[in-house]
Amino acid sequence: MIGVLQPPSPYVLTFGETMALMRADQPGPLAHASTMTLGIGGSESNVAVGLRRLGISTVWCGRIGNDALGQLVEREIRAEGVDTRVTVDDTAPTGLMIKERRTSASQRVTYYRTGSAGSRMSPEDLDAQLISSASLLHVSGITPALSAQAESTLLHAIDVARSAGVPVSFDLNYRGTLWSREAAGGVYRDIISQADIVFAGDDEASIAVGGGSDPEELARRIVALGPREAVIKLGAKGALALVEGELFRQSAVSVEVVDTVGAGDAFVAGYLAEFVAGLGPAERLRTAVATGAFACMVLGDWEGLPRRSELRLLESKEPVLR
Repeated sequence: MIGVLQPPSPYVLTFGETMALMRADQPGPLAHASTMTLGIGGSESNVAVGLRRLGISTVWCGRIGNDALGQLVEREIRAEGVDTRVTVDDTAPTGLMIKERRTSASQRVTYYRTGSAGSRMSPEDLDAQLISSASLLHVSGITPALSAQAESTLLHAIDVARSAGVPVSFDLNYRGTLWSREAAGGVYRDIISQADIVFAGDDEASIAVGGGSDPEELARRIVALGPREAVIKLGAKGALALVEGELFRQSAVSVEVVDTVGAGDAFVAGYLAEFVAGLGPAERLRTAVATGAFACMVLGDWEGLPRRSELRLLESKEPVLR
């Protein structure tokens, strides 16, 4: 792992696999796409970039291949002002995902990550002091789905954080192409029991705590496992948070949707930015739905994430600011 210097405090630490991302420039069958755009995407780095744009110092740790795509991943995240701590794997490639926009209103994401460098992350890739000095550790349910070794790394990081009194944030972030709902459910419950803040869509929450159409009940079941806070993301219906027994609801912001991929990560970034800043649950939710809305208006996983000075743009009635 490169870099041993401590970042400015307070900072949020996160880690996970970030991949190169290719997407067709126009809707239609991928087999007939003549041009594609190259970028990057990964849940945890999306959150790190979102936090940084909102003024929170962040550190992202990851494992990349010794290849051009790995260089792209590190360069793009670092360019956003995120403190990157990467391990370069000489024997495994950087993962790749491809977005196909079959129609203007639907898309499919295909992953090429089996045996990738990111799936081989180990506890040695994480500086224990970096974890124990953080204001918050954020992890996602994608990491334990990648491999047994990646799961062990995540559990190790949580152990270090808890021993140091560092709050742990966990976003379930279910990926059906990586594992079954049954396999994910047991792991989710173990991690939830050790987390302080848990994020989940209503369907994701049902994987961990059983089916149910009532988001409030799902939040209560999550909190019953141990966390202080459960936040249920409801897309166009907004979100709710159960915080130390008190329920908070927030409507969504109505926007013209271009691409929903990454909106959940943007929501998490908005919520955690205000958590670290010491604001209450209502303020956290308001910022979270705003950052999620911004992400929906732009193609890409993270490119549309707002800076704090831009948050009020969604309230503006003026099409041109001079």
